[in-house]
Amino acid sequence: MRYYIIAGEASGDLHAGHLVEALVRRDPEAVIRAWGGERLAAAGAEVVKHYRDLAFMGFVEVVKNLPSILRNLRFCIEDIQAFQPDVVIMVDYPGFNLRIARKLRAIQFPTKIFYYISPQVWAWHSSRVPMMKEVLDELYCILGFEQEYYAKEWDWKVHFYGHPLLDEIKEKQSDLTALQAGDIGLEENRPIIALLPGSRKQEVSRMLPMMLNALAHYKEQYQIAIAAVPSLDSSIYQSLIEQSDLSTVKLVVNKTYELLHLAEVAVVTSGTATLETALIGTPQVVCYKTNTISYHIAKRLVKLDYFSLVNLIAGRSIVGEFLQEEANASSIAAEVRKLLQPKLPNQENTSRAKMLADYAELKKLLGGEGSSERVAVSMLEQIKKGS
Repeated sequence: MRYYIIAGEASGDLHAGHLVEALVRRDPEAVIRAWGGERLAAAGAEVVKHYRDLAFMGFVEVVKNLPSILRNLRFCIEDIQAFQPDVVIMVDYPGFNLRIARKLRAIQFPTKIFYYISPQVWAWHSSRVPMMKEVLDELYCILGFEQEYYAKEWDWKVHFYGHPLLDEIKEKQSDLTALQAGDIGLEENRPIIALLPGSRKQEVSRMLPMMLNALAHYKEQYQIAIAAVPSLDSSIYQSLIEQSDLSTVKLVVNKTYELLHLAEVAVVTSGTATLETALIGTPQVVCYKTNTISYHIAKRLVKLDYFSLVNLIAGRSIVGEFLQEEANASSIAAEVRKLLQPKLPNQENTSRAKMLADYAELKKLLGGEGSSERVAVSMLEQIKKGS
């Protein structure tokens, strides 16, 4: 069969890569064309548009880049029409993907449309749901409460087969167990603090300076390392490091899980990385900043008690969150200090111990391992139903 996959971000590329591997195991003759990145390419897809060219964040940034976004939309529709897929699989990235879905239905293009990783309509923009029910053939969620939400609020039966990160972390566990700091270019026998400033240039430019300032106090006792993504040039990180007081900070490129495994604490930009950090078992502080105008627009639209994925899934506060004005060097430094407090005689660091215990409970809410395999089986069954 012929598959067209659209993943517009690093996390979508990661999950879509595992899904494609599972699909190919069951459909060895599969022909796959995709928007994504290195993971989809490694899984066997022909990547025609890299996600680094698509990552526009916030209301203001979208407006500024509207001509480019419109060109991408036109190209995508034309490319799908030329490719003639049996199914289009849209992975997260709702602002773009739902527009493509609507256009395909408007022109009556004869293909199934599956959506993998539900848009977060339970947080905001629930007005999208009627349109989603109309244009999507199947919707696949990766959070259990989403399935209940769609059934209860919208009378819509959607799929939930677990969260794919459980498998992605499990695959790494044996390698991580024997890992040494020297294996990723860091010093042995010196504790590590990891910084995860995001996967987009806008995020890194906004978050990394604040993170570096927050950890200036720790530069003598700890080695501080940045989880750098391969889709961004290292010069972006280096220029920000040079402007800080932490000239000895090191870059660890494309080895985020390895760095998290070795780190005592991580400072993480909100997103999928917060859940990855929790599943690896590293205490963390979560922070996020966006354009001021975008933030105030979102604040009026989004009604949530938490913004980090860890706390949202748990339905309670597990990790410390710092948003917008609260995301500053002094707040982050204070939270890191709590997680690094040395143990007192015959006592443990209760902040750290509680977070690790809460992580164990979090795993139980994610639906078990084997998610990508189960989703692939379901998708193939649904395609054959319409054949």
